[in-house]
Amino acid sequence: LSQIGLLDRRNVPAGELAHGQQRALEIGLTLAMDPKLILLDEPTAGMSSSESRDTVSLIERVTRGRTLVIVEHDMDVVFRIANRITVIYYGKVLASGPPEEIRNDQRVKDAYLGEERT
Repeated sequence: LSQIGLLDRRNVPAGELAHGQQRALEIGLTLAMDPKLILLDEPTAGMSSSESRDTVSLIERVTRGRTLVIVEHDMDVVFRIANRITVIYYGKVLASGPPEEIRNDQRVKDAYLGEERT
């Protein structure tokens, strides 16, 4: 519980934790199984900005040395966590590579980042 920042909430039923704390608990339960691969589906969905920042920090801190597969529409979260990104567009791989390469890929900009060509 201390690793995921919930030691002081150890006597609170899970259903009474704030949304971000519930996600932290889910991540902690997953880590307890010592997985090599972790799948996260929109780990920051429905969170406030501060909860999202805390969750991203937690993910970065506790998942080192593990492979993560993350489905996430918040590109800021993706760029912060990932060291390799695969962008899927209409069921097909649009681009794959390191974050800076993806950030600068015009096809990704057009499809997801909402930027127009200049």
